[in-house]
Amino acid sequence: MKWEAKFVEHRGENKIAIYFEKNPEAILRIKKLVGVKWSNTLKAWTLSDNDVYRKQFGLDPKPILDNQAFVNIHAINQEPFQKLIDELQLRAYSPNTIQTYKNEFAQLLQIIKENHIDSLDDKKLRSYFLYCINTLKLSENTLHSRMNAIKFYYEKVLKNEKIFFEIPRPKKPSILPKVIHAVDIKKIFENATNPKHNLMLKLCYGMGLRVSEIVNLKITDIDSKNMQVLIEHAKGKKDRYVNLPESILEQLRAYYTTYKPKKYLFEGQYGGQYSIRSVQQVFNDNLKKANINKTVGIHGLRHSFATHLLESGTDITYIKDLLGHKDLKTTLRYIHVSKKTIKNIKSPLDTM
Repeated sequence: MKWEAKFVEHRGENKIAIYFEKNPEAILRIKKLVGVKWSNTLKAWTLSDNDVYRKQFGLDPKPILDNQAFVNIHAINQEPFQKLIDELQLRAYSPNTIQTYKNEFAQLLQIIKENHIDSLDDKKLRSYFLYCINTLKLSENTLHSRMNAIKFYYEKVLKNEKIFFEIPRPKKPSILPKVIHAVDIKKIFENATNPKHNLMLKLCYGMGLRVSEIVNLKITDIDSKNMQVLIEHAKGKKDRYVNLPESILEQLRAYYTTYKPKKYLFEGQYGGQYSIRSVQQVFNDNLKKANINKTVGIHGLRHSFATHLLESGTDITYIKDLLGHKDLKTTLRYIHVSKKTIKNIKSPLDTM
């Protein structure tokens, strides 16, 4: 059908108005869209202004608004800031990394005001990082991110060699993974009565997936004949295969028949990819419903998957491959929380 899409403000809300010649078939198609309404005032069908409908009707996506940190960058440093962004994009860094580096680099640019970033020497940079530690009280992780962003600018954009050799790095805290007991995980599943939410959480745990990986799952990634699932372009831009749990196959087929997803296994209300924030909220809601008094996020399901495999006797090198870890050291963390290796050790007090 031939149509025209426009941005409009209707009854105090931003909407997309769809205009087309009166046609029974076209009306039938437009009525199938979620949240569509006819406006007598506009003489058009109106839809929520979101990225899914913008893409569907050929409109520009919503602009990503930079936070307040970018507003006060002096004009003299606008070009270096843009060069950083360009270099990150040319090197195909992930959107999350680009956003983090932009934010952290902008913090420094905001502080130095009209002083050009290229004029800072090692001594001034050391003073800045001491300011971050002593005055701003930044955490070790945030400080590492800020150092990495500034280091990227000097070494990758300006092509300087190892200028941070004399700047010591703060030691990162060694934090153990937060693991959920198998009994509590079962309670979470029992309280997740929504079929989509239930399947989503079971696959996160049953395949040890990151939240970004569960929302990126496509229907075509699932190979039920070989009982494998392709995890495509995961962290580090690596592909890997994980095993599809046999116990989930029937539920997965029932879900597909009921929800009829088009591209992604889990799609939002308006179609398109389910949001990471929504999956996190699903987990948090069902954690509360299960009355589990534990401060843990959805990533705890992945940690639990690895720990429970280790406790059942699975070779740690296989667990490394299933999780998609680059370095075995990352996987070895689970030895420190495994009941098999710690909880079975008796205190000498118990032998007295």
